[in-house]
Amino acid sequence: MLVNGNPTEEFRSFRGLWDPLTPFLFLIVVERLSGLVRQVVKENVFYGVEIGREHVQVHILQFA
Repeated sequence: MLVNGNPTEEFRSFRGLWDPLTPFLFLIVVERLSGLVRQVVKENVFYGVEIGREHVQVHILQFA
């Protein structure tokens, strides 16, 4: 690994604090994103797409 262009000593990676927190951080970000999308849809800035014969409106798709 290079740090500021200089090689460093080898290191072992290990599981740390971030592994159990990652799903919770993802949920926090997704909740905020969903809220922002709901807000812009409510203000008629964004419309999404209609799907199917019932014309179901889809504003956001999320995958993990």
